[in-house]
This record gives sequence, C-alpha cells and structure tokens, in this order.
Amino acid sequence: MASPFLRTRHTLSSVLRPLARNPTPRINHAVPRRPASTASSSSGGSSAKTVAISTALGTAAVLGYYYATDTRASFHKYLVPRVIRVLFPDAEDAHHAGTAALKALYSVGLHPRERVQDGDATGAKPLAVNVFGVELSNPIGISAGLDKDAEIPDPLFALGAGVVEVGGITPLPQEGNPKPRVFRVVSTDGLINRYGLNSKGADAVAAHLRERLRTFARSIGFTEKEMLDGAAGVPVGSLKDGRLLCVQIAKNKKTDEKDVEAVKKDYVTCVNRLAPYADVLVVNVSSPNTPGLRDLQATGPLTALLSAVVEEAQKTKRKIKPRVMVKVSPDEDDDSQMEGVVQAVWMSGVDGVIVGNTTKKRTGLVPKGVRLTSQEQKNIMEDGGYSGPALFNQTLNLVGRYRKMLDNYSLKTEGLGDAFNKNQKVIFATGGITNGDEALKVLNAGASVAMVYTGMVYGGSGTITRIKNEMREKLAIEDKKQ
Repeated sequence: MASPFLRTRHTLSSVLRPLARNPTPRINHAVPRRPASTASSSSGGSSAKTVAISTALGTAAVLGYYYATDTRASFHKYLVPRVIRVLFPDAEDAHHAGTAALKALYSVGLHPRERVQDGDATGAKPLAVNVFGVELSNPIGISAGLDKDAEIPDPLFALGAGVVEVGGITPLPQEGNPKPRVFRVVSTDGLINRYGLNSKGADAVAAHLRERLRTFARSIGFTEKEMLDGAAGVPVGSLKDGRLLCVQIAKNKKTDEKDVEAVKKDYVTCVNRLAPYADVLVVNVSSPNTPGLRDLQATGPLTALLSAVVEEAQKTKRKIKPRVMVKVSPDEDDDSQMEGVVQAVWMSGVDGVIVGNTTKKRTGLVPKGVRLTSQEQKNIMEDGGYSGPALFNQTLNLVGRYRKMLDNYSLKTEGLGDAFNKNQKVIFATGGITNGDEALKVLNAGASVAMVYTGMVYGGSGTITRIKNEMREKLAIEDKKQ
C-alpha cells in the first residue's frame, strides 16, 4: 500500500496537470464544496457528543432513582420531614399528604423501599424472630395511626417493617373529633393527637383489603378461596413471607361504653368484616380520645369483650385463623390494673398484648435543657394523647412488668414445660422507641416486636432501616465480646 506521502504527491499531480496544458484557465465562480470527509467528521463528532450527553443523563437518572427510592438515603431523614413541616404547618394536613404521596409513588414504582435484605452474606437472619408460628424477617413494626384506613400497607412493608398495624377501624364510618386535632412539639420530637378514631368504617376497609387480596391472588394464579386456604404459602394479611399485617378495631364513639352488649356488637362486627384479611386482630381499648373507652380495661368488661372477639375470630372462613391481641394504655400502670388485664387476657384466650399507646399525662415530657417555643408550650397542653421519645422509659417498664405477670399467670394455670412454651402470651411494645438500642431493650425485656409511630414522623421513611442497622451493629459488637 502506498504511503500517505506518495498518495499526496499523486493527488497534487492530477490537479496541476490540466493547468499546465491551459495557462489561462476559466475562473470558477462557484463556491468550493468542503471535502466530504470533513462533513462526515463533524457529523460524527456531533453524534458522539449527543450519545455521551444522553448516556450521562440516563446514568444520572438511574442513579438518582436508586438513591431517591432507597431508605438508606440521608435526605429521607434530614430533608423530607423538615420540608413537609414547612409545606404543611398543620400536622394533620402533613399526615394526609404523606399518605397520599406514598400511595401515588407506590402505584408507579417510585416509592422508597428497603434494598438491603434482612439476611447477612451467609443467608442467616440475625434479627429474625418467631411470632405466632411465623418467622418474621425482623422484629420492627409500624404502629396503627399512620395508615388509618389500610390504604398503604404495602408501601409501609416496603420500608422494611416486619409488622404493619393499620387502623383503628370502627364498625360505622365516623369523622372523629373536630379539627384542628394534631399538634407538633418539634423540640421534643413529640405529637399531640386527638383524632378520635376517624375511620371510613369496617365495610369500606374490608372491601379495599379484599380487592388487595384478589389482585395478589390473580398475579400468582390463585383464587381468593385458595389464598384464604393458605395455598400461596404466605400470611393472608401481609401477603408477604416473613411479615404480619395487624388490623386494629374499635367501637364507634356513639356506642355507650356502659352497654357491654352494644360494645361487644361493635367489635364483633369489625371482626366479621375484617378478620379474613388480617393476620392479627388488635382490640383497641386504650385510645384516650374516645370517651369511656379506657373504662373497658376493667377486668369484667374486658374479659367479656375479648371473649366475644376471640369466639368470632375462630369462625373466620379460612384455614389459619387470625390471632387476637389487645392494646392497653400506658397510663393504667398500677399493679392491680395490670393484673386485671392479665387475668382478662388468659380467661378470654387472647394471644397477646400490645403494651403502650399515647398518654394523657403531661409530666416528664420535656427533657432537661430543652426549651419549648411559645407555640409548642401551647401545643403540649392541648387535650389528647402525647406520643414521642419521652414515653420510652414507661414503655420499657411496662413491658418487663407485663412479661412477668403474664408468665406467672401462665405457670399458675398451665404448669411447667411444653405447655408454658406453647401458650406463652406475645407482647408487642410501642411508645417512644426511636433507635436500635431502645428496640433491643424492649425485646430483651420480653417483647417480641418493637413498634414505631412518631419516630417515623420525625425520622422519615428510612427509620425502620436505620433502627435495624443499629441493632445489627450492636449485636455484632456483643458477639465479638463473647
């Protein structure tokens, strides 16, 4: 092949030869065309630049998507809650906006989700715990109140929770208390709420949960009946392996709490409608915002109520019946009051207790050195139940005491050995839990699940992931010490 230099000489000779024959050539007025090779090079360069820019934008979009939808992203904790408080000065408006946002994002696959599996590199699950015969992937739950009408259980599960509690749900729809009814105390990471069990009613929620079940059944080729019979191999409520869905039920505000039969009818109606779609039914007798509701924690009325709920739950038309728990107040903490609850639990056949709810007490809520703004001073004295980190010590204390009382009653009635292990009542703890250390403390005190609520309001959608990471890190440190 000729060298570039020789090819150049040949080209110049070809061009100059005609000029030698004709010393007076015509002037060509046409504008010379740029060599084709130059145009091609320019076009190619432009295309390469476009491809490079498109690739960079596409990569940025993908990375942005993975970052924004990962619960480990720091902006979920440090930015989003603060922005929401600015955009929605009213705490209830913020609550509804958050629910709507999670629901919308989940529908298009843009919701925050936990991408780190609960198992480690070896496949072991250091946080796994057995609850009601189900091995939960982790013992962290989300308390009722965030999802009052079971609109977003799946987005909440996506945040990494082993248990999600929806509700409270009343037999008939009710508006709850007049607005405003939710107040922030940001300096203490606390909330005051007096919602008053606003609910769309048992029929509406049951219809939604049934459609959710049917949609899932169709996606895996099963019928609704096959799902209820356990053919899919996942809990019927959560529809997810290693997870449980709790459905909290309560009476309507207008139902006279002194009429035990009317109260029983309210709860039984809820069980009849909602039990097919719940892994656990939670009987709420501890909301401070429904007049007379806490009076139902007295041994006689509570035993009658819980017995009716357990009996109705056993009639649920599915293979594995839902379990039943009762949610008790943190304010009824005298030994005699707690012993009455324990007696009612054992006499009725209830499977466990959720220890904790909001408190009506206002002492000891503000840590030393914390100064409330004038608005926060007003908010903290609003009527309603307080929730926040200040409740943790009371929750921890109650868990330990309920564990001891429940187990002692078990030993008295069932004897030792296998009967005790088989019938030991389960405890879920809720109230003031905000980090992994606190979660481990309530679990070590006798709870099977540690639940969060207000912690998510201030900690954002990455709260569950963060708590579990803190638990794993602490457990790893303790293992190295042994």
